[in-house]
Formats: sequence, structure tokens, C-alpha cells
Amino acid sequence: MTRRRNISSNNPFEEEFGYSRAVRVGDHVHVAGTCARPPHDEGGTYEQSAAVLDIIAAALSEAGASLNDVVRTVVYVTDISDMKEVARAHNERFAEVKPASTLVQVAALGRPQLRVEIEAYAILTEG
Repeated sequence: MTRRRNISSNNPFEEEFGYSRAVRVGDHVHVAGTCARPPHDEGGTYEQSAAVLDIIAAALSEAGASLNDVVRTVVYVTDISDMKEVARAHNERFAEVKPASTLVQVAALGRPQLRVEIEAYAILTEG
């Protein structure tokens, strides 16, 4: 039987909303949609994206994975013209990994200043 392990970032919204930052089941790690936290949530799209990817990296690490294990990302932006700034941060972290990725423009995120939210899916492999 495969064990499920919930990973928390101790963000109060996790308890309020009833979710985990990440969930590991077997060799699969699913990282919830992640937005920048203060003070990075007031920055531009690149700064927010970089901060989000740092939060995702920390959650993956706690689950026994890394950004190198990511096979898919889903990126939500509130303004599609911000795509190049998100892509710059994404490419800095994933230039060698090149996960499958989707970019979607949405009307809004959880707080008005948020410009980007990213989900990540990782599969741990041997070697």
C-alpha cells in the first residue's frame, strides 16, 4: 500500500482552506498552486515568479524531491503580457529539466497584488 504524505509550509491559509502545500504518494509529488508571500508579493512578475519557485523547491525538498524531478508545471498569470517575465524565472530553474508546461491567463488570483501562481508535479526516479 502506497503511503500518502502531506507537506505543509505552515501558511495559515492551508488550514483555513483545507489543503496541503504538497502531497507525496509513492514516487509522485503534487505541489499546490503557489503564490508569492510578503514581501515578494508586492514585487513585479519576475520577482513573484522567482519567489514562487523557491517556495515550490522547498516543498519538493521536504517531500524528498527537487526541481530536477519536476515533469510538469501549470502557470497562471493575471496578464498574459507578463509571460516573458514568468518565462525568465521558469527557465532559470528548469533550463536543463524542461518540464511540460501550461500557461493560462486568469481574471484574478487570491489577492489583488498577485500576478502569478504556479503548480508543479514531480516524479522521483532512480539514478
